[in-house]
Amino acid sequence: MHLFFVGDCSMFGHLREDIRAVFDRDPAARSFWEVLTCYPGIHALILHRLAHWLWRHRLRWLARFTAHVARFLTGIEIHPGATIGRRFFIDHGMGVVVGETAVIGDDVTLYHGVTLGGTSWSKGKRHPTLENGVVIGAGAKVLGPITMAAGAKVGSNAVVTKSVPAGATAVGNPARIIDAQSREREAQAEKMGFSAYAVARDQDDPLAKAIHGLLDHAGETDRRLSELIKKLAEKGICCEETLRPQDDFDVQYLSKIVD
Repeated sequence: MHLFFVGDCSMFGHLREDIRAVFDRDPAARSFWEVLTCYPGIHALILHRLAHWLWRHRLRWLARFTAHVARFLTGIEIHPGATIGRRFFIDHGMGVVVGETAVIGDDVTLYHGVTLGGTSWSKGKRHPTLENGVVIGAGAKVLGPITMAAGAKVGSNAVVTKSVPAGATAVGNPARIIDAQSREREAQAEKMGFSAYAVARDQDDPLAKAIHGLLDHAGETDRRLSELIKKLAEKGICCEETLRPQDDFDVQYLSKIVD
């Protein structure tokens, strides 16, 4: 995406930053040599920078062949047309797919099994844009020409087809925006520098939370009606004949289904 050999923006300058990013985001990293030789995400990124340079210089077949070799060696498929920023980190990496028109900003983290895919066969922009600091959890699918704004997070196995605003977290299939800004999570994120796998402790699915709320309300309504009928019966007012017979409503059972 930049000139191949120009000062600090050279391939080697990027490589130093990429390896430092691994140490910042992976506590398992022990040495520079280990990261350079044993991390497929680094290997895929090195080969992509070469493939992207070839692509920009219209050596399209050679670029595609370089990307194909990278896929064979690392299990990570990045189209040479994809634009990738600085300090990009792919953890584990197996099964990651990045489409041709994807645009990835600085300090972005992807985990294994992530797909940045398209939803159209038409030419033009058809893959996602990930702004700075985005984290995509393992197995997540981000599809279409949508934007993950700066600092956004996508939970593991989520399927995202709509843009996610800055700092928000999306979970589920289809993905929904949740409020994951609790003090505990913020303190941990500040301590670690990022949220591993884009997981927060309070990221219950909002649809499930809404259903649980309705079930709780229905259970409480039933309890109050039973109490009211009991009080009326004590006053000699019989309401049984005016009430329609109904099936038993087991709130706990329905809650388990939702879970």
